[in-house]
Amino acid sequence: MKILLFAGTGDGHDLALWLREKNIPFTVSVATEYGETLLPEGMDVHVGRMDVPAMADLMGQGYTLAVDATHPYAVEVTKNIRAAAEKTGLSYLRLLRRSDGEDQCRRADTMKAAAELLLELPGNVLLTTGSKELHHFALPGLRERCYPRVLPMVDSLERCLSLGFPPRNIICMQGPFTREMNAATLGQYHIKTLVTKNTGDYGGFREKADAAREAGCALLVVERPVREEGLCMEEMQETIMEMVAK
Repeated sequence: MKILLFAGTGDGHDLALWLREKNIPFTVSVATEYGETLLPEGMDVHVGRMDVPAMADLMGQGYTLAVDATHPYAVEVTKNIRAAAEKTGLSYLRLLRRSDGEDQCRRADTMKAAAELLLELPGNVLLTTGSKELHHFALPGLRERCYPRVLPMVDSLERCLSLGFPPRNIICMQGPFTREMNAATLGQYHIKTLVTKNTGDYGGFREKADAAREAGCALLVVERPVREEGLCMEEMQETIMEMVAK
């Protein structure tokens, strides 16, 4: 058995460590060189963004199972992985991250809806939603009071600047972030609303929610774009062990 693991999240990295511990052959596929640096040394890694044909070509190189552990908001990537697996006849499993159970917060269905809501809310805003959809928040009257926290990468910084976010507001840092670190950031920049995705525990949601509550600031959660079917980490591990035993 040999697994092709598409890992774009912390839980994907944890699954890779578990596979190595169990001596199950696998390759980790990540989109960027930066993603590769987050993995432990010594792993077999494929680096690069791929379309469906490229994924199918890679899947045809002796793999028996494709595991999709990409981000719950990376809808297009998951769609492509699933299509490539169907094209090649490769078994496919989706690793799901549990959603949050936070009740005391505001919610928005989309980034656009979140930005529109923020226009009606006062004070500074900490954006922890990544750099790809920052354009929704680059609105006159909102952009100037937003503090985007993005990865310490040139393209992330350039995107913030090109959208007109004030340089003094841009926070380039690599997580994971503790509750204490989040609380310190909220206090440092006088944040009144923290915006986050519904990323679950692996995405640091709990640390952000607890920090917001401690700081007395509002929490605005952007919901996941689709409801998915798949396996949690424990179910995934059990399923893989069953396949190995066959």
